[in-house]
Amino acid sequence: MAEQPQTRAQGPGKGVLDIAQRIVTIMVGMVETRVRLAVIELEEEKANLIQLLMMAGLTLLFTAFGLMSLLILIFWAIDPAYRLMALGTTTAVLLFLAVVGLVWTLSKARRSTLLGATRQQLELDRAELEEKHESPPVP
Repeated sequence: MAEQPQTRAQGPGKGVLDIAQRIVTIMVGMVETRVRLAVIELEEEKANLIQLLMMAGLTLLFTAFGLMSLLILIFWAIDPAYRLMALGTTTAVLLFLAVVGLVWTLSKARRSTLLGATRQQLELDRAELEEKHESPPVP
């Protein structure tokens, strides 16, 4: 006996099942795309952050050594009677610059958006789904 190939059920349920399968396939594709986008952005942000931290660390190290050498040279060149005044002024200026740097760093950190493109794309997806959901039914 020859086996008969299995066929899908015929009738009104076939269309509904095909539509449901298509919707699930589309949703899985959308989720997969969004997850891939999020992963790519996280990898880029991680590499960018590591590079930024290394550059900042080296910059701070070289700046500190340069300032220490410069301060030693300046204090050595100043008349001993004015060294204390020069030391106090230099300390005040360096502390002021440290506060300015802190404020600048905090403002930049607040402006940074993590996964900005992913969140923007998800908002577009939500708007499209809500728009399609609110559309009037077709008679």
